[in-house]
Amino acid sequence: MHGFTGRAVYLALLRLKNALFLCLSSVFPMDVRHLKAFLAVFEERNITAAAQRLCISQPTLSVTIKQLEDELGAQLFLRQPRGVEVSEQARVLYPQARRMVAEAESLSRLFRQDESRLALELGVEGDIADSQVSAFVRMAQQALPNLLLTLQEGCVGDARLAVEELCCEDELFLPLWEEPYVLAVPVGHRLLEQEQPQPRVEDWVTCPEHASHQRLMALYGGAVQAQAGHAGSLKQALNMVAAGLGVAMLPLSLVQGREGVESRALHLPAPSRRIGLCYAVQALESATLRTLHDYLRTLRPIG
Repeated sequence: MHGFTGRAVYLALLRLKNALFLCLSSVFPMDVRHLKAFLAVFEERNITAAAQRLCISQPTLSVTIKQLEDELGAQLFLRQPRGVEVSEQARVLYPQARRMVAEAESLSRLFRQDESRLALELGVEGDIADSQVSAFVRMAQQALPNLLLTLQEGCVGDARLAVEELCCEDELFLPLWEEPYVLAVPVGHRLLEQEQPQPRVEDWVTCPEHASHQRLMALYGGAVQAQAGHAGSLKQALNMVAAGLGVAMLPLSLVQGREGVESRALHLPAPSRRIGLCYAVQALESATLRTLHDYLRTLRPIG
């Protein structure tokens, strides 16, 4: 065979550049198998060693390299008595081929991982504390390490993280937490200076449309007419308290850690709420949800 010199090399490099452009544009029909064969021969500098590395026969490898050279319109290797000599075109192709093979393998791994992951979509009701959502996600990860979890707001998904009152009639409820309602008071409010077991409140922030409102009416007493404001959700009531508008009866988890708000326990029986998983019976036909459900049932802090 002849060596690689002069104008022939220059023209071959131009052809190689054009062929690579077509490849990157998904027009060039070369596949990853050709590139892997090229990389093996380039790195081993020996057809026999490259064939052993790829676990194929030498004739098969030679045919694969010839197909690649035909597609590129360039001679990549020159056989020598011992091994092969690489051409300038091969040196140009080498870094591109390595990158393309790495990208193809990365893409393949990505899709294999997605196929092996267990998908689950869960709804989260609006008045669940962020700390409880985070704790729930951690438990789900422990139960299903390959879980591909999607969280959505509201009544959607395979199941829901919600308070017990929001479960539909045809749903079951798996309790995870139970917490009391506490008096949420703005920092600097006069109630924080009182030591009365049941302080008189004249600036309530209430949630008339919320499921908890009727249970809290007895605590409001006669001051229910002297309200500071109404909120559409417990979280919005907390925002109003933090702004100094008034005080509210809110779940402990929502109040804890909120800047500008302090909590005060009432010295009398206070309402509580239970947070857990709402799900339909038929939803447990999903092996993913059933595994999570069984795991949560063994870990839940309440009965």
